[in-house]
Amino acid sequence: MLTDRDQDALTAAQAQVNRFVLGKAHEVRLAFVALLSDGHLLIEDLPGLGKTTLAHALAATLGLGFQRVQFTSDLLPSDIVGVSIFDAQARRFEFHPGPVFANVLLADEINRAPPRTQSALLEAMAEHQVTVDGTTHRLPEPFFVIATQNPVDLSGTYPLPDSQLDRFLLRLTLGYPHEEAERALLSGEDRRELIAQAMPTLGAEDVLRLRRAVAGVHAGEPLIAYVQALLGRSRHAAGVRVGLSPRAGIALLRASRAYAMLQGRNHVLPEDVQALFGPVAAHRLVPGSEAGDGAALAESILRGVPVD
Repeated sequence: MLTDRDQDALTAAQAQVNRFVLGKAHEVRLAFVALLSDGHLLIEDLPGLGKTTLAHALAATLGLGFQRVQFTSDLLPSDIVGVSIFDAQARRFEFHPGPVFANVLLADEINRAPPRTQSALLEAMAEHQVTVDGTTHRLPEPFFVIATQNPVDLSGTYPLPDSQLDRFLLRLTLGYPHEEAERALLSGEDRRELIAQAMPTLGAEDVLRLRRAVAGVHAGEPLIAYVQALLGRSRHAAGVRVGLSPRAGIALLRASRAYAMLQGRNHVLPEDVQALFGPVAAHRLVPGSEAGDGAALAESILRGVPVD
């Protein structure tokens, strides 16, 4: 279980982000799940609904080294990971790190860059390192990618490759704010100014300690069997061309442990798995040609597997 200090810090961190992103407490909690699970977060929605605001609010609250990359059609992989430049005086190549060398990287509108540039993040997200000219460079810890993207049917977007999508632990959408929250946004202070004044409530050591605590949350054999049943169902469900891999099951368990810890428990319940299944699974499922989207398929799979 968390210490009182860690529990208070987590509560304060979520409360602060909720002051900036109004009316989205569930989505904010999911963002903290991704952080505490040592995963990465993909936020997909229409422009203007608060994707970048949520990313900035998280970065300000975490108090970690932060970099933002605006993905565009002319962005190169070297603009993200860095480049080796020849130093004439020293007569050797010197590596100049790119913005990926940060604790929190905001990849803004990631699907506006072509797939070759998107794939520059694959090694960083999976291994917490980048390799340039045959030399491997470790990234700072903790390392957390928050990517935003617009729906793929908007102009000027490229769909993320399946291998890239699989590196994101969770995908979430924000949607339009409810009436009361929207009125508060319209009549309140500018969100950017509020975030600029925010004081960090967590730091690097706090995040690493909380991640170790998540790994200690208990998941019993019946719960693991439930997760395995969900994986199996996804591979034979109607409308699914490619089901969930074992790595997706590991991701679901990691996220469920973090979700349980945020609820103040040291064990995972089936309700935790059910709350996380859509955000973990929807972007990993590959629908058939006539099937619906991943979210609808995930919901159908969840309904089809009973809890023993």
